[in-house]
Amino acid sequence: MVILNRPHIGIFGRMNVGKSSLINAISGQESALVSHVAGTTTDPVKKNIEILGIGPVTLVDTAGWNDTSALGAQRVAKTREVLEQINLAVLVYAGEFGKTEKELAALLRAHKTPFFIVHNKLDLFPQAPAELEGVEVLPYSNTSQDNAILIEAIIRHMPASAYAQEDIFGGFVTAGDEVVLVMPIDGSAPQGRLILPQVQTLRGLLDLHAKAICLQLAELAGWLRVHTPKLVVTDSQAFKEVSSVVPASVPLTSFSILFSRLKGDFDLFLQSTPCIEKLQEGDRVLILESCSHSVNKCDDIGRVKIPAWLQQKTGKKLQFTVLSNLDPLPQNLAAYKLAVQCGGCMVTRAQILSRLARLQQAGVPVSNYGMTIAWCNGIFKRVTEIFNK
Repeated sequence: MVILNRPHIGIFGRMNVGKSSLINAISGQESALVSHVAGTTTDPVKKNIEILGIGPVTLVDTAGWNDTSALGAQRVAKTREVLEQINLAVLVYAGEFGKTEKELAALLRAHKTPFFIVHNKLDLFPQAPAELEGVEVLPYSNTSQDNAILIEAIIRHMPASAYAQEDIFGGFVTAGDEVVLVMPIDGSAPQGRLILPQVQTLRGLLDLHAKAICLQLAELAGWLRVHTPKLVVTDSQAFKEVSSVVPASVPLTSFSILFSRLKGDFDLFLQSTPCIEKLQEGDRVLILESCSHSVNKCDDIGRVKIPAWLQQKTGKKLQFTVLSNLDPLPQNLAAYKLAVQCGGCMVTRAQILSRLARLQQAGVPVSNYGMTIAWCNGIFKRVTEIFNK
């Protein structure tokens, strides 16, 4: 099975307690700048490594939670954003375990994020903290033995769901099945490579020992005249053309909808998508594009195509806000009548679920790119039913 999530581990604490040194110890590299000057780390810094027993992970070094410099409030705000993007936290302290540490612990608990405490600089500050109920405190002096124990603690506390290998097809495809992947090579396709959802879907088929048939739209009709595949998966943007070619007896879905199960909340998307019909003149729609790429193309799916399809479907002039990557959600979420989340191939499920929780709290219906496009093309039920039985 293909691993679709890269767990994120956040390192939190006051300034100058040794967070960056801990990053270097975990990674085995001088990947984070270390200095005796407080406030050396100003913005969250990410480092991708491999931890045996988990696999690929991302370490996130954060600014000191007690930064009171001229830009301190902005730095702490950036650190607060990290709280919504991680699967595991390491709370580092050296010296007093006081108000700052207790505030961080409370925030981690509020986010339901597993964490443990590292009592750093043990040689200088031997006093252990008053125990927090149910939280492990790890004495640490940056020895090779301590580093090994630290890695073991990360493995022990990391939720298995953060790195579990999952079947992208939800059991619908089995060994020997033929699955057609329709992958248009047009102006939006990257030069010389495939996009990540296509790569991960291919890997999923290989893991299942199924047969992947990769076609462009022009070849699809001819192939289907002599073959009956178990499933056809297409780029959502080609739904209209592909659905007109694929027989009704052959199940059809899209890469984005496959990912909506693994990276989002499929049931929420399923229930929210019909809210498109309730959109009124001037309503605000939030487009959540959880990756960052050049937007100089005139046919960008989030900025151009989905807004055009929604306005054509509803017959209303709508207002659109597009967020890239993991930019903070707007403060006035309740002003939006719909949000549309991309497949999320570049981020983790925890990161998307954190966003979805805030949108739900504000009462905002949330659809998915593929489901929205399917609704606008009148094939919503057809392309979701294989996962809705």
